Amino acid sequence: MSDQESIRSSDLAAADYKPEVSLESLPYKTITYSGAGDEYVIINNQKYLRHELMQAMAGTFNPGLAPYPKHQFGNASALGLWGTGFTAFCIGMYFANAMGVTTPNAGVGVALFYGGMIQFFSGVWELAGGNTFAGTAFTSYGAFWLAFGSVFVPAFGIGAAYGDDQVQFSRAIGLFLLGWAIFTFMLLLCTFKATLAFVIVVFTLDLTLWTLSCGYMLNKPGVVRAGGIIAVAHAFVVFYVAFDGTSTPQNSYFKLPQVPLPVYSRKAKS
Repeated sequence: MSDQESIRSSDLAAADYKPEVSLESLPYKTITYSGAGDEYVIINNQKYLRHELMQAMAGTFNPGLAPYPKHQFGNASALGLWGTGFTAFCIGMYFANAMGVTTPNAGVGVALFYGGMIQFFSGVWELAGGNTFAGTAFTSYGAFWLAFGSVFVPAFGIGAAYGDDQVQFSRAIGLFLLGWAIFTFMLLLCTFKATLAFVIVVFTLDLTLWTLSCGYMLNKPGVVRAGGIIAVAHAFVVFYVAFDGTSTPQNSYFKLPQVPLPVYSRKAKS
């Protein structure tokens, strides 16, 4: 242990101590903390990351980690999730040709500002709060919506650059979406210590991106429409998780149930 690490020890559960129970009968006698920010917990000479001992919450968009440390500002992940869900709902409805709409340009503003800027800033706030997963996800997907929305802005000249070659344009969008599908799959692997709703959020997003990518690369409007339908389903799951992060005992009588996934320990056998 380095000189910079600070360690403090304390007797276990002093407030609950009963004289008739000997310390020798307890499974462990002391808890020690180490690390610059006391991020490690040492129990019976075995070191654990503090957050590994905490319960997952979907509303914090933080797999395997409860809201620690306690932030003095609001839950930025909730804001990012609302931006994600609302944008996915709008763009998904357009791609699904709901009400006969086939041109998604009316959703460009939502993609750029709510799905893009707001989600990006949410990710920056989460990085400042120590939530690496949420920070990485929200800044990345904020950039995704900014980039994707720009495709439909004539001033950027992206569509015009392909001229009349719409097949190449469609394939280019498909390859763009393919990269994001791969990125999302990697994030999906980081969610299995979270809640069921949390995993479904990332899984349905990944399925949306894979489907849209195939639809554009193969120039199959029906597959693109299927991707839009999946995007709408994804949006409703995001709404569920976003409400979990927004509702508190102070502002709501309703709290949506969450199903934590089991966490398997890799502790070596003695």
